[in-house]
Amino acid sequence: MNTYSRLPVTFVKGSGVWLWDDRGEKYLDALSGVAVCGLGHCHPRLSKAICEQASTLIHTSNLYHIEKQERLAERLTQLSGMDNAFFCNSGAEANEAAIKLARLHGHDRGIAVPTIVVMERSFHGRTMATLTASGNRKVQAGFEPLLSGFVRVPYNNIEAVAQVAANNKDVVAVLVEPFQGEGGVNIPEAHYLRELRHLCDQNGWLLMLDEVQSGIGRSGKWFAFQHSQIMPDVVTLAKGLGGGVAIGACMAKGAAAEVFKPGNHASTFGGNPLACAAALETLAVIEDEHLLEHATELGDFLRNRFRQQLSDVSKVVQIRGQGLIVGIELAVPCVDLVKKALERKLLINVTSEKVVRLLPAFVMQQNEAEQVVDITCLLIKEFLNS
Repeated sequence: MNTYSRLPVTFVKGSGVWLWDDRGEKYLDALSGVAVCGLGHCHPRLSKAICEQASTLIHTSNLYHIEKQERLAERLTQLSGMDNAFFCNSGAEANEAAIKLARLHGHDRGIAVPTIVVMERSFHGRTMATLTASGNRKVQAGFEPLLSGFVRVPYNNIEAVAQVAANNKDVVAVLVEPFQGEGGVNIPEAHYLRELRHLCDQNGWLLMLDEVQSGIGRSGKWFAFQHSQIMPDVVTLAKGLGGGVAIGACMAKGAAAEVFKPGNHASTFGGNPLACAAALETLAVIEDEHLLEHATELGDFLRNRFRQQLSDVSKVVQIRGQGLIVGIELAVPCVDLVKKALERKLLINVTSEKVVRLLPAFVMQQNEAEQVVDITCLLIKEFLNS
């Protein structure tokens, strides 16, 4: 179906941060499958783990115990401090699980219309519940009637959430991204998550964090909430968890971990042996190769270099990010930069019309990062001067 405006290129091979198209042309990938391929393309350890699992057992269904699924749940709860995990196939499904969990939690407490606080400019997926939760009119348009049970406030605004608490007794949870990726690489104040945690504790709400883009090392820590030294009630994951193999997870803690019972939620493919083998090896490689530290250092290097090279460009509004997500906001729409970068054999992204977004693989080296900066800055200057 005609659901994508695809770029005119077909990739057939990858290695590290490089891709080759069907004509043999080589491209530098600064997008990593939109924050999916954190280990780069075809990391030898990940490829081996996938091949070995595929030759042994791919799928049995969740009617039976799955050893690697149980190992993965144990590893993720160790890393996060959460209590348990439900596995699915995507970020949208993980967020759908969180929304269902919050509603069931509310009904269990006798709340007839459980309501979730969500944010402007957020993005949680394209299922009916997750596009309703998203603060993006473009993804909602044409799919009305949207679901009820959501109240929206500005991102990074604690006072707005406190006002909801004072006026709406049906609220059961807050669903928020630790930083907004699709919404324009928006990084909140350092105290934001801590104050949200306090408000949720005061009002008996669940704090649910969408870490689909920020989780599994993208922020420079395993989970972005760890920068704030808080514990959420629910965390959703996908993207980087499988290193390129489709897998999502909804993790919970405390009372939230006890909400789902057999029959409340399910997934045919979720947590199958192949996906879990890929996720387990992804986590192992990140740890063994010290990629969290590298993501922090390389992200700082990229942002500093961009600031140096673009400091005198008046239409560059701000350069921001955390770990290995970089956003360069321009004063004018710049979607055309994606095609112009492709012509220079560089893969980037533009989100919210005016923000150049970079999501490099954790294995990118400094010399490769320098190429990304040089090409991107040249493109931005040419674009703004044209």
